[in-house]
Amino acid sequence: MRVLDKFMPEKVFYYFEEISKIPRGSGNTAAVSDYCVQFAQERGLECYQDELNNVIIIKEATPGYENSDTVMLQGHLDMVCEKTPQSNHDFEKDPIKLMIEDDWITADSTTLGGDDGIAIAYALAILDSDNIEHPRLECVFTIDEEVGMDGAKYLDCSRLRAKYLINLDSEDEGIFLTSCAGGVRYNITLPVQREKVCGTEASFTIKNLTGGHSGAEIDKERANAVLLMGRALSEIGKAVDIRITDLTGGFKDNAIPRECSAGLIINENDLEKAKSAIAAVMDVYKDEYAVSDPEMDYDFMVDDINEANALTADTTEKMLFMLNMIPNGVQAMSMDIKGLVETSLNLGIAYIDEENINFKIAVRSSVTSRKRRICDKLELLTTYLGGSFTSEGEYPAWVYKRDSRLREIMCSAYEDLFGKPAKVEAIHAGLECGLISEKMPGIDIVSLGPDMKDIHTTEERLSISSTKRVWELVLEVLKRLK
Repeated sequence: MRVLDKFMPEKVFYYFEEISKIPRGSGNTAAVSDYCVQFAQERGLECYQDELNNVIIIKEATPGYENSDTVMLQGHLDMVCEKTPQSNHDFEKDPIKLMIEDDWITADSTTLGGDDGIAIAYALAILDSDNIEHPRLECVFTIDEEVGMDGAKYLDCSRLRAKYLINLDSEDEGIFLTSCAGGVRYNITLPVQREKVCGTEASFTIKNLTGGHSGAEIDKERANAVLLMGRALSEIGKAVDIRITDLTGGFKDNAIPRECSAGLIINENDLEKAKSAIAAVMDVYKDEYAVSDPEMDYDFMVDDINEANALTADTTEKMLFMLNMIPNGVQAMSMDIKGLVETSLNLGIAYIDEENINFKIAVRSSVTSRKRRICDKLELLTTYLGGSFTSEGEYPAWVYKRDSRLREIMCSAYEDLFGKPAKVEAIHAGLECGLISEKMPGIDIVSLGPDMKDIHTTEERLSISSTKRVWELVLEVLKRLK
């Protein structure tokens, strides 16, 4: 039985459900890329698939639109893969289990993949239709947007001739995005030294934080589990001698960490004092983050007395210094656009392996010099602590276009269809539009999408009614681009 077969537009939800059956986490997009190629071949559409698994599908203009400028419809094939601690879902082979809750499509204990599955579903539904009016279409499906936008970065645009680009990677209906921040990903390592210690093994976990997308939700003051753990370990260390054996927190550098765990060695005689110190710290956190993270909780589990390899005092001091002093969150607000975050960074992942303490950070800014300034701070801090750093996945900002025919048509169509004006905004999160506009100077771009909530989390959900309205809007805009 199909879950979405009773909802309209029928083909959009059909293709969304088909895509949801295909494992397509970042780095695992071959199968969904091949699905799109097969779709095009079965319909006799011109199609290109590159070695990265980016896909371009071209459909010629319908009668009367032969002299109209070409339109690109664009979205990314990959999704963020997160699941609840209790879930045994295997993102390498299991389909997403879709569920319906009132007007929302959600998933069973995992991310939904509405970001950006609905974009691909919209494009496939248009390509599959014989009665939609449109100019020549170039449907571009890129890979690995969520982990550095390498698909868009290495996309060969030489065969593309679009004058307009409708990016379908936004998640607020009625808000049209017209520029976005640039960004870069930083990897920091601090060398590890260990020594044998004996005591009671314990694990301390901070969990059930709200989390969210580090571009869209960074201004909401949500707690970062990794940073809370660093602060907590420093506070607990003032009350009782603890030795750290392990640290693990976060899954994606562009997602605010919802959970972090530390392995500890504690003197048996200090266990009660340690429990009290942890409870006191968590009471402070629950008070500070009562609004943004109301479900925050923790576990403290005690095991047997054992000998273990713990971090030396020097390594521990450097790790806690980093976790307490690293800049994080909003660093500057835009002076041009009210309410827009200009510069931020997110410590998304921290873990200890045999050789290093590893930190992975997403840096964003719509001002290149301020992005560089944040990177300089990270490099100075890392060098001071004797660590090393690398950067990857840098992408440019998408600059606002003052004169935009596409934006005018889109705003007019939205108000005509739904009786209220749309909002035109910029976004702090990175979009592939910056990379494509750099390759295709002068292209006119607007990004839009249906209502989605809590993307990149296990609470991710997609509005059914909004999906229908945005479908109607896209078809009307294509019609008006004659």
